[in-house]
Formats: sequence, structure tokens, C-alpha cells
Amino acid sequence: MIITANDPKRTSWLEVMPNCDFPIQNIPFGVFITKEDVITIGTRIGDFAIDMNALQQLGYFDGIELTDSVFLQDTLNDFISCGKKTWREVRNRIAEIFDNNTPTLRDNEKHRDAVIFAIEDIEMQLPVLIGDYTDFYSSREHATNVGTMFRDPNNALLPNWLHIPVGYHGRSSTIIPSGINIKRPVGQTLPKGETVPVFGPSKRVDFELETAFITTDGNLMGENIPIDHAEDFIFGMVLLNDWSARDIQTWEYVPLGPFLAKNFATSISPWIVTLDALEPFRTASPKQDPTPFPYLQQTGDHAFDINLEVYIQPEESEAKLVCKSNFKYLYWTMSQQLAHHTINGCRVNSGDLMGSGTISGSEPSSFGSMLELTWAGKNPIQMPDNTTRTFINDNDTVTMKGFCKNENVRLGFGEVTSKLLAATVKY
Repeated sequence: MIITANDPKRTSWLEVMPNCDFPIQNIPFGVFITKEDVITIGTRIGDFAIDMNALQQLGYFDGIELTDSVFLQDTLNDFISCGKKTWREVRNRIAEIFDNNTPTLRDNEKHRDAVIFAIEDIEMQLPVLIGDYTDFYSSREHATNVGTMFRDPNNALLPNWLHIPVGYHGRSSTIIPSGINIKRPVGQTLPKGETVPVFGPSKRVDFELETAFITTDGNLMGENIPIDHAEDFIFGMVLLNDWSARDIQTWEYVPLGPFLAKNFATSISPWIVTLDALEPFRTASPKQDPTPFPYLQQTGDHAFDINLEVYIQPEESEAKLVCKSNFKYLYWTMSQQLAHHTINGCRVNSGDLMGSGTISGSEPSSFGSMLELTWAGKNPIQMPDNTTRTFINDNDTVTMKGFCKNENVRLGFGEVTSKLLAATVKY
């Protein structure tokens, strides 16, 4: 089926401001709650949220195979389980409904009142019930920087890194949508030069600039997802801030890897941008050497040109842009990550979240964490209020943004933003 929703010449009868992340060519999916405390599945065009359950009840999705309750849910999991063909049909239909040349809904005031909400009148929710969360480590630049800082600079990458998409299983219970504040974590750390650990609030809370993809029901236990079909099982992408406590991580990660340093909070953007919407922004990935095993080999372009930015805003001060990176820098693609994840027969379910790992580029301004930007605290960042940062301070707000742009269309992810509050755990 052709992706008609991506027509760059299409305009909407809903107002879309220049450089908006949500033109009619985007049509992301999310979950929101109205002022009347009604939770619904929706999409967004410009600064308008669109109630997809209302559209279905009014007959606008007639002819598409959908259950009567698919948009009555408080998560997208059931819709994601419908599969790629249905996602595309629904997205194409929404583009048609809101096309400037389609008067059906435009000229029906009663229907418009039931379907369309101003964005300031709704509150975004976590878009999916996340059963499992995996975080990869797929930026060669990031892995090299970390390895250089903490190990031998001449052997910064561990021997397995160029052969497999390294990852670990995270904690889904503390994944939160944009706008939810978090608290500074408490745990054990080993101060520099000491041999006995101490206990207290982390002094090195960091952001990690990531994206994540969300899967549909991919396979049965014991079966794998072949790399050539992997994208058929990826519903879409979000921005992800993988909050990290570097001092806790340094003490605890041997021998089993991240634990308390990573599971206290993970923030994601609330609108899921589909791979269909990102199709015009495909681009080549970095060359892989050595050649991966056959189950990880792929041809064609499987990266996407997504510009990424990170801002830090101290309390009562303006924000500072501290990082500009791009999703296309990742060494391992989403297809390779999913193919490797399931090569041992691991089952993947609707709503599973797969983090990319920190996305760093080759230039210092593109490093995707404070650990790298300040080189473990040696190079503090000057803020607009004349304070400095080596890591994130209490009451700092971290905001990540992402967008794609070519000669025809600009679309984006909105943002994921959270404020770091002081620790309140009693100890």
C-alpha cells in the first residue's frame, strides 16, 4: 500500500505554524486526557490534538478493519498489535480527512467539536503499556569516549563491540512521559582515592540523549525476527532521556552492568512518530568493519536523518543548548538491534521499548551526555546565569528535541523534558 499521507504538497485545513513539528505529513500517535478526565488515543496536527476514538465512532474509519474498542483503550498496545498494514491505512485516512481539499469534517461543526482539542487543553500520557525495556549501546563515538575515559584509550572499545549490538535489560516501571519531574537518586558510591564506599545522594546525575523504537508483537518464543523484516515490526520512534547516576554506576556496574544508576527514571516524548512518516528521511549508516555476521547484514539505507538537541535550563534562568547530534551517527541500526535481540528466540511484544543508547557524534558539541561534554567534569559548561555545570544540578530542567527536515517537509517529535528535584529518600 502506498503511503499517501507523506505527500509533501498536502496541506491541512487545521492551522499549522511554520517550523511546527506536527504538519499533516507527520500524524504521530499518542494517548491524552481531556479536561473532562476522558482518556483517549489520538494524533496531532499543528497545535491540535485529534480524538481517534471519536473519529471512529463517527464513521470516519469505515472500510478499515478495526475492532470497535481499539481506540477506547488507554494505551496504544492493541492498535500496535493490528500491524503495519492497518497503521498505514489509518494514517493515510487521517491525512485525507484533514486535507485542505476534504470538507467532510471541516464543514461539520458538531463533529469538529467532538474530535478536535486545543493542545493546551489536554494532558499527554504514557503512550504504551511497556512490558519490557531494552537499552542498547550503539554509538561508536559514545562507546569510544567512555572507554577512553575509564580504560585504555588505545583499546577504548571492548572486543565484542564491533560484532554485536551491545545492550542490557532495563526497568520499565520508572519510564515516564515528558513533563514529569524526577528526584535525585540515592545509592552507594566510591569516592575517588577511597577503598570503602559511602551512601547518599548521587553527585553525578547525567542525561543521555537517546531515541527509542516501539515494537509490535514480533515473534513466538524460540523464533527470531529476520533482519530483512525487522522494520515491519517497528511501530515508531520517540525521544528518550536515559537518566544516569554516573557515580553510582561506576561502583555497581561490575560484573553485571547498570542497575540502580539507570533504573530510577527514563523519560520519553509522548508522541510516537511512525517509520512511515520518517520514510523521506532515510539515509546511510556508518560503514561497518568488520562485516557483521549474516543475520546482521542488510542492504539499503536503514538510518534516518533526525537532528537532535539537548537544552539545560537552570531554575529562574534561560535554557542553554549544550548538544547537537543526529540519529544517523549510530553504528548499529534499529533493524540490527531487533534482529540481534531475537536471534536467541527472545519474544518481543506489542509496546516493548528499545533504547538506542547515547547518540554522540565525532565533534565535542555533538556528545550526547554531560559525562562526555565535560569530559568527566574536567571541562565545566558555562550557563546563561554565570553558573557552571559538570553534571545536572537540582532544579535544572533538561529538554531534548528532535526533528527531520528536507527541501519539502519539516517534521519532528516535539520534546521530552523533565526537571531534576532534590533527593527525598530517607536513609
